[in-house]
Amino acid sequence: MPENLYAEGEMPQQSPSKRPNKRALAGLSMLLVFTVALITLGFFQAPYVIERPGPVVNVLGAENGVQVISIPKGNVYATSGELDLLTVSVVGNRDQTPTWPELFWAWIDPAQAISPLDAVFPPGQTQQESDAESTAMMDQSQQDAIAAALTKLGYEIPTHVYISEVSKNKPSSGKLVAGDYVTAVNGVAPESVDHLREMVNEFDGKTALKISVLRAGKKLTFDITPIKNTDGRWVLGIFVGTKFDFPIEVNLQLSDIGGPSGGTMFALGIYDRLTPGALLGGQHVAGTGTIDASGAVGPIGGIRQKLYGAQRAGAEYFLAPFENCNEVVGHIPQGLQVFSIETFDDAISVVEAIGKKQSLSKFATCSTK
Repeated sequence: MPENLYAEGEMPQQSPSKRPNKRALAGLSMLLVFTVALITLGFFQAPYVIERPGPVVNVLGAENGVQVISIPKGNVYATSGELDLLTVSVVGNRDQTPTWPELFWAWIDPAQAISPLDAVFPPGQTQQESDAESTAMMDQSQQDAIAAALTKLGYEIPTHVYISEVSKNKPSSGKLVAGDYVTAVNGVAPESVDHLREMVNEFDGKTALKISVLRAGKKLTFDITPIKNTDGRWVLGIFVGTKFDFPIEVNLQLSDIGGPSGGTMFALGIYDRLTPGALLGGQHVAGTGTIDASGAVGPIGGIRQKLYGAQRAGAEYFLAPFENCNEVVGHIPQGLQVFSIETFDDAISVVEAIGKKQSLSKFATCSTK
């Protein structure tokens, strides 16, 4: 009789079974269920939007054949290097939000972020109002950037608060118009946009505010009763900005980009164009941050997406607002060195050292919590 030839402790091999493997069947079933679920979810929208790295613009270069920064008259100096302004693209709006599969792929991508729809597009705000607000913020950031750069260069610049747009069916509708200069609230002249907002938010909920404006050379005063915004603040239903009487002409050309976060990079570019020598020394620097006329740098949204946008554009150095550092730590893409700035002077000092290839060890970084 033939012997079974196998080692001690070893089980004899069984002949292949024609029955399907249970584990394989379970795997195929799970894959089928997942595929069907994924296809089904593809037809449903979610109450979220996706934020991802947007276009990158070198403010020292040209966009669509037009210089981003142009100064028709005065002493303009040659520059070198790249100074990148960064943006964030938002996928979705109140009319059409991303599907669940799109959200899944965004969730596993460190360069993208998922935000609640209401956080990006407040309830009650139309897409047109959102676009108008974003455009107004960009216009104001450009004005503030010019003011910050020229102030650093020693110019004195008179300022005026003006109305850029009046929302429909809001307290100011039918009274105030775009182009009005706000001269007083209850007899007190606003020193800045923030000061105007503070005065409006002091509304007692009873007596209408007396808003004085200058329109085509005529002084007009209106009684306007503010309403509460979605964030609980009193508002007049207007978009406002600051106009400056600049001693020299500076034109900024940037299309289809809104928001205030490009201010610091605009200011650096203007300063570079109006000072002898190439500030960057041929280096590639990116950054972000709001800026006001005094040179204070403020926080922005989408800092992590902008970090990845900078890296993908080839930048080696990144300027980040100090108040955004807690979002930066642990999320810096490989090959990017991030510096923390609080003022325009900080930004100039860092970039100047980069351009001269000096040691950067003395500058603050977003490396610790």
